Amino acid sequence: MHRAIKKSLWLTVSLAVVLVLLLAGPAYMLASQRVVLGGVWSQADRSSAELAPAPSAHPEALVQVYAARAFDWRGAFGVHTWIATKPADAMHYQVHQVLGWRRPTVTSRPDVPDRTWYGSAPALLTELRGKAAERAIPEIREAVAAYPVTDRYRVWPGPNSNTFVAWVVRRVPELQVDFPPTAVGKDYLLNSIVAEAPSGTGYQVSLGGGLLGLTVAYDEGVEWQLMGLTLGVDITRPALKLPGIGRLGMASSEHTRGAGEAE
Repeated sequence: MHRAIKKSLWLTVSLAVVLVLLLAGPAYMLASQRVVLGGVWSQADRSSAELAPAPSAHPEALVQVYAARAFDWRGAFGVHTWIATKPADAMHYQVHQVLGWRRPTVTSRPDVPDRTWYGSAPALLTELRGKAAERAIPEIREAVAAYPVTDRYRVWPGPNSNTFVAWVVRRVPELQVDFPPTAVGKDYLLNSIVAEAPSGTGYQVSLGGGLLGLTVAYDEGVEWQLMGLTLGVDITRPALKLPGIGRLGMASSEHTRGAGEAE
């Protein structure tokens, strides 16, 4: 009897500790006002962050992957990601992303590639230039068209905008993305429990749409997925990965390939 009580108490304490670890980061983001609450969509900033070169000044092909804090309270937990492509000599970018308020959710249309995401400045996660981008763009289009859940969207644990971008990345060998730990939904694997890590440098196991999982890769390091959120440690570029907060330590690697690289 006493042994059963002790075991039950240990499990309760363990669950409490896990919940504190998972929610402390988002709580800090809210308490520190690093995430703006109560904003109005129609009034939020959607201007260019001036991270992407103008097509007229950059004739070579280009692929970019961006992430920005989600709007309102969602930003305390995670980011929104999208892909921008520009074929050689094209005069505009095509932006591919999932929008939760649309059906079908996937949209691919000419747009400003580096727009501020409703008040949140974007960060460039990876970039392909020249021949590498030329090879990747047709594959990106095919992967976007093949995304199998265009009628479904859930903020948590997915499928969401990060699920979509991770789906595309895994199907385009040229793209190697070390997603931030705040990309909630990146570990939601569709029709599988084992997959190559989005960086292409390791593998992951994911159960229940990312509710429980493990990623081990050179770029990502070791990441544990618990309740759809990520805890981890990066050894090659020392950093902790925390829910809500993101990386604490060195910046993640950025994969940039240009026309001058080996074919």
